[in-house]
Amino acid sequence: MPERTIVKETLPEDRVRLKPLGGMSPGRYLSILYALILLVILFFILIYPGISNPGSRLRFRSEPLGAAVRVDGIYRGTTPCELFIPAGERRFELVLPGFSPVTFSRDIGGRVFGSLLFPRRVELDLVLVAPEPVAVFREAAREYARWSLAGEASSAWQVPLVLSEGAYRLGKAAGDDPLIRPALEAILRESLGFAATRTALRDLGRAKFLLDNAGLAPSPLSLLQSAGDILAILGENPGSALWLAELLGENAAGTVLRESAWYAGAVETAREIAAESPAPGSFGGQLELGGLSFRQLSGGRLLAGNTYPRIELLGDFWVSRTEVTQAAWAIFLADNPEWSAPYAAALAAAGKATKDYLAGEPAEPQRSGTRGLPGLSWYAAEAYCRWLTGLLPASLSAWEVRLPTEAQWEYAARADAGTGILEKILGGLWEWCGDSYTPLDLFAGSGAASPEKVLRGGSWVNQNPGTGLRGSLPPEYCSPFVSFRPVIVPAAGGRP
Repeated sequence: MPERTIVKETLPEDRVRLKPLGGMSPGRYLSILYALILLVILFFILIYPGISNPGSRLRFRSEPLGAAVRVDGIYRGTTPCELFIPAGERRFELVLPGFSPVTFSRDIGGRVFGSLLFPRRVELDLVLVAPEPVAVFREAAREYARWSLAGEASSAWQVPLVLSEGAYRLGKAAGDDPLIRPALEAILRESLGFAATRTALRDLGRAKFLLDNAGLAPSPLSLLQSAGDILAILGENPGSALWLAELLGENAAGTVLRESAWYAGAVETAREIAAESPAPGSFGGQLELGGLSFRQLSGGRLLAGNTYPRIELLGDFWVSRTEVTQAAWAIFLADNPEWSAPYAAALAAAGKATKDYLAGEPAEPQRSGTRGLPGLSWYAAEAYCRWLTGLLPASLSAWEVRLPTEAQWEYAARADAGTGILEKILGGLWEWCGDSYTPLDLFAGSGAASPEKVLRGGSWVNQNPGTGLRGSLPPEYCSPFVSFRPVIVPAAGGRP
C-alpha cells in the first residue's frame, strides 16, 4: 500500500486594526475609555452608597448587657450590637425587663465619600436603672424555678443560667444596701428548693458569687467569703449533705464530700431521725360543714421525706373525710355562680382555670365510696375554702378552712392507715395542697417562686400510691384526675 504524505499548510494571521476616532488615535481614546470605566467603578464604590443610602453605623453597649434595641419602634437587636441606621431623625429605645427604658432621639447623619468602606461610626454607651431591684431578681428566680422543672441539661437540651443572669443585671444594686441586700439573699434561699440538677446548682452558686460582688467576677477573697456563706446556709439543714452527695454523683467533688465528717454526720442524723418512727395522731370529734364531714385530728410529730428524712411538728386540725363532692360543690355554686361550668371561658381568660375545668372524669372500674369532684383548678379550690371559712361556727372563729400543707396531708394519710376514716385519700384522685411545689422539699419555705402547686395522693390509675408520692401542676390547670380535700386549721395569728 502506497504511503500517504500529510502536508501542513500555514495560513496567514488575521489582524484587527482600530481606526482613529474623531481624530484620536486608538491608544488615546482607549485610555480615556478605561479611565471612564475606572471612574464609574470608583463612583459606585466610593460615592454612590453614601448618596443612595446615607446613614451611620451605631454601636450600642449597655450596662447591663442584653437590652433590646428598638429604632423607630422596631426591634433591631440586643446589646452589645452594631446597627446601620439610615440618615434622618430617629427615635431609639433600649428595653430590659424590670429596668426603666432608655429613650432618646438623634439626627443621624452620614458620609458621602467612602461610606461603603469607611462608614461613619457612633459609639453609644448607655446605663439602665432598675427602680425595683428586688422585683428584677424575683422574676429571675421565677424563671429559674420554671427551668429547674425541665430536668438536667444535656447536649440536646440546654438550660439557660437565668438566676445568675438576673444577679449580674442587678450590678451595683446588689451591693450592701441595708434594704435591698437582705431581700435578695432571701430570694436566693427560696431558690434552694429548685437546685435539683447540677445545672441548677451551678446557676445558684454563680448567682451567689455575682450578688456578693455587685455583678462582677469574684476576687479570691470574696470567693472564699461567698463559699463560707453557702456552707453556713447548707449547714442549717442536716439533709443538705445527703442531697449534695446524690447530686454530685461519683465525680471527684462527690467523692470528697462522701469522705467528709459533714456527710458522715448527716448519715448518722438521718438514721436517728428514721429510727424515731413517731406515731401519728388519732381522730376525734366530727363536724358537718357545707355538705362535708370533717374529723378532728390530734397533732404530733411527722417523719417527713424519704431520701432526706426530717421531723415536722404539727398542731391539731380538722380534715374532710372525703374529697369535695358534687353535692358540696353545688352548695358553693349557689353563692358563687361565677365558678360554675358556664363561666369556664371567663375563668380561663383570667388565668384561673383551663379549658378542662369541670370536664369530668374517665370511668374508673370498680370504684366505691363517695365520688370526689374532678376537674377543679387550684384557684377554684382556694375560692371554695375561703367561702367555707365563712360558714364556720362561732366556736371556731379563730380557725379557717384551707387546702392542707404537704405535711398536714401526709400526716392525715398516715393517721388514716388501717382505719379507713378518710375515704380515698390514697388512690382516689390527686389532691391539691396549699404549698407551692419545689423538687427539693427538704428546704422549707423555698417555693415562693414556683410556677406549680403540690399534688398528693395519686389517683386510681396509679398503682399502689404511697403517702410519699408527690406531683405538681400549674395552679390554673384542670385535670379529670385532680380534686381536693379541705382542712380546718388555726387562722394566721389566731388561737384555737
